[in-house]
Amino acid sequence: MIIKPKVRGFICTTAHPVGCAKHVQEQIDYVKQQPAIDGPKNVLVIGSSTGYGLASRIAAAFGSRAATLGVCFEKPASDTRTATAGWYNTAAFERAARAEGLYARTVNGDAFSREIKEQVIEAIRQDLGQVDLVVYSLASPRRTHPVTGEQFSSVLKPIGRTYTNKTVDIHTGKVTDISLEPATEEEIRATVAVMGGEDWEMWIDALLEAGVLADGAKTVAYSYIGPEITYAVYREGTIGRAKDDLERTSHRLNDRLASRISGEAYVSVNKALVTQSSAAIPVVPLYISLLFRVMKEKGIHENTIEQIVRLYKDRLYVNGATPVDEERRIRIDDLEMREDVQQEVEKLWHQVTTDNLESISDIAGYREEFYKLFGFGYDSIDYDADVDPNVEL
Repeated sequence: MIIKPKVRGFICTTAHPVGCAKHVQEQIDYVKQQPAIDGPKNVLVIGSSTGYGLASRIAAAFGSRAATLGVCFEKPASDTRTATAGWYNTAAFERAARAEGLYARTVNGDAFSREIKEQVIEAIRQDLGQVDLVVYSLASPRRTHPVTGEQFSSVLKPIGRTYTNKTVDIHTGKVTDISLEPATEEEIRATVAVMGGEDWEMWIDALLEAGVLADGAKTVAYSYIGPEITYAVYREGTIGRAKDDLERTSHRLNDRLASRISGEAYVSVNKALVTQSSAAIPVVPLYISLLFRVMKEKGIHENTIEQIVRLYKDRLYVNGATPVDEERRIRIDDLEMREDVQQEVEKLWHQVTTDNLESISDIAGYREEFYKLFGFGYDSIDYDADVDPNVEL
């Protein structure tokens, strides 16, 4: 099969196995170039196949020589379709880890379900005994509740009033205004059910009751706050309600883990980056394009793997207490949220139009990162060559 990118809206419906493997290898190479991390040894990553979850698995394995068990929901290739990028990423990671004698196993299925939780617990018992770090990095638009069977779909909407602001079509470079109608109470409830803390809590409770969390185990879930520019659609919108719920969950879990196994639970607030999730949020891609321009000019830009290495090295696994803010959140969005950075981004935000987008933003860098998520855009790969889309996982 000759595989080319086919983009529909904010998603690419094809993925290139060789390109995805290269994307994974780039992250592995970065980790191996850094000082070793005195971090976890047996790690469970829930949502392990793309973005921050994949980076968390790579950093643990190649930075701390950890055994890693991943959970994801990815599709293999068929006669007419490539596999998903996450499928190819996971296959490439497992090959690389095993080549260095590292344990790597993946459970592919619906992480929200009881069945997958039970499979994971059995895998931990059989292979690892216990885990000392649980990373929760699920990003799904839908969830079926494992107890009630109710089906929830999340929405990306403001709350209380219609929100209008600039957005960009990253493929055409057209900057336009977009108006988003406010969410209903039912849509807010559904978004919290999908993206809030309930499933994370279910995972930790199941692992605790099964006795597969080591003494002193840590768990971390990922969140985002962002600037005032995006507040209405993000932090003060439906996603923000879900993230508020996630943060409340972290406090409950921290108390529970501390009393049971001297463990800890955190929410890590990460930097805005190009991921399959962030690409779906109106306004955010334009903000990221401007942010990348400013942070690269200041020499403080970080990509996904750089963020996670810093999370492990400078936050989760430091001597003494983990540094947190007044809400007990880990902040590795600190460089993004620097006052000088945000002032410059806001200035550019008011200036940006279709005509000047290419010159005052890093939309080219955004596009490059977007296509790399799916294995495209590497000069060293011949995308006209015939390639087998069937990769074993």
